[in-house]
Amino acid sequence: MAPSYVMTIIRVAEMLGEDEDRLQDLAMDMDPEDGCLSVYGTNNLSTTAFTPAGIEFLRQLILDHKP
Repeated sequence: MAPSYVMTIIRVAEMLGEDEDRLQDLAMDMDPEDGCLSVYGTNNLSTTAFTPAGIEFLRQLILDHKP
C-alpha cells in the first residue's frame, strides 16, 4: 500500500529529539524504497521527507549508530 503522507526532516527531527544534520547524514544511506524522499518546491529548494515506514527505518538507523 502506498503511503498517504510524508513528514519533513525538520518535523521528524523534532519528533525524535534528534539533530536535523545528524538525521540528514543517516538519511544519505536510505533509498526511496526505505521511505526517504526528496520534495522539491519553488526556487529550486528541496527538503528530505520520510514516509511512516521511513521514520521507523530511521529510528533503527539511529539505534544502530549510537555513539
